[in-house]
Amino acid sequence: EAVVELLERAARREAPLEELRALRLAVQAVPPAALRARLSDDHLGGLFALLSVNDREQVSACVSILERLLQALDPLYVIQNFREELQKGLFHPDDSVKILTISQVGRIVENSDAVTEILNSPELLRQIINCIGGEKIAVAKEAIKSLSRIAQTQDGLEALFVSSLLSDLKNVMATSGVVRYRVYELIVEISSVSADSLNYCANSGLISELIGELTGDDVLVRATCIEMVTSLAHTPHGRQYLAQQGIIDKISNIIVGAESDPFSGFYLPGFVKFFGNLAVVDSPQQICERYPVFMEKVFEMAESHDPTMIGVAVDTLGILGSNVEGKQVLQKTRNRFQNLLNRIGHQAKNAPTELRLRCLDAIASLLYLPPEQQTEDLLRMTESWFTALSSQPLELFRSISTQPFPDLHCGALRVFTAIANQPWAQKLMLDSPGFVEYIVDRSVEPDKASKDAKYKLVKALVNSKTIAEIFGNQYYLRLRAYLREGPYYVKAVSTTAVEGAE
Repeated sequence: EAVVELLERAARREAPLEELRALRLAVQAVPPAALRARLSDDHLGGLFALLSVNDREQVSACVSILERLLQALDPLYVIQNFREELQKGLFHPDDSVKILTISQVGRIVENSDAVTEILNSPELLRQIINCIGGEKIAVAKEAIKSLSRIAQTQDGLEALFVSSLLSDLKNVMATSGVVRYRVYELIVEISSVSADSLNYCANSGLISELIGELTGDDVLVRATCIEMVTSLAHTPHGRQYLAQQGIIDKISNIIVGAESDPFSGFYLPGFVKFFGNLAVVDSPQQICERYPVFMEKVFEMAESHDPTMIGVAVDTLGILGSNVEGKQVLQKTRNRFQNLLNRIGHQAKNAPTELRLRCLDAIASLLYLPPEQQTEDLLRMTESWFTALSSQPLELFRSISTQPFPDLHCGALRVFTAIANQPWAQKLMLDSPGFVEYIVDRSVEPDKASKDAKYKLVKALVNSKTIAEIFGNQYYLRLRAYLREGPYYVKAVSTTAVEGAE
């Protein structure tokens, strides 16, 4: 009742700021169904009208109240009764009102009955497109989100790409470089949905524009655009399009040409990452055989003295070696990869913290073998890789895991977890003095992330088929007890009260 009374006063524009604040709290406490039952158009109309006052606090309170009330209403009802208010909201000087309006449109287009109402409102859509060019990134992001929802349907794709709205999209792109990338981001997001949506985007000419930027003169633009093209390659239809258009070959040629470009350091990492991602979702062997320059460049970067390049190379090797086929491709390079592993082991110990973490994650990815793929050959391979990392690799990671930096500590535990189910690693752990004691010692884990990482290590060990035989019954039972007690177990300490003691 109190909420209705406050709403009535707000609708008559009689509510002072204190009452609007009270209403903001009150509507949060009332269930949506109860709000829906008592709401009238006048209530909402009054609140929308209050947005036109030049008072930031009042606008902020009304936005919060409207957000809650509109969520309680059917999207079709909202668009049929408040189209004009939504339209006005898109021109409002306050960004929070624009975001409220655009997010409502996003909600409306997800409703199959209401979406046609939006598609029949070109003015509304035009203004949302213009919001991509707004100064505030939050408004632009909300606009991109809503437009990409609109493009989920055939009619939505038609509205955006086969009408005058396409020229609005191209006009807003001309605002600035930053806005141009936002539109590319939207296009890539829409293209990822299906082959059909990719066709609409391709026919609009906007994907060609994006691809054209890859070979442009501006090296920073190249770096930004390759990230978007990499996103496009995440779907099978996206990869097929890139291959058919000769874009993968083009990217390979750019890597070849980078040799003679003194500014290649700006864009080369992104181009190498593109192939790394492509290899994992496609076939590492085919990609590496078809584009030998990719592997060559990754090795060169890893062997360089530039921390940025080393970081990208290490990440890419981790991605490439995350599946068995990728591991076998790396193994074929024989000594060169073994030498590289030694360098990565050295970096894991001595580089700046951020690069050390990337090395630890790559090592864990390279060494992990799922139980069903543990053939003798592959186990020999991971063991030889582990040995190549350092003269005493187990001690190296153990010393990293005892450092007082939680990130490094967890990174080293992830390496142990990656090899925990491989018999050769279990033997090494058992033969290393005090190592098994260290695993079951809870006192060395200071925070939640470390406790979780240690628990994963124990779980990986206990779930291995060979652990009981290699570790022996006593240690195996201690590990099982640790697992049963959970990651955060604290042993109860009993104290005896003595009479007369302080």
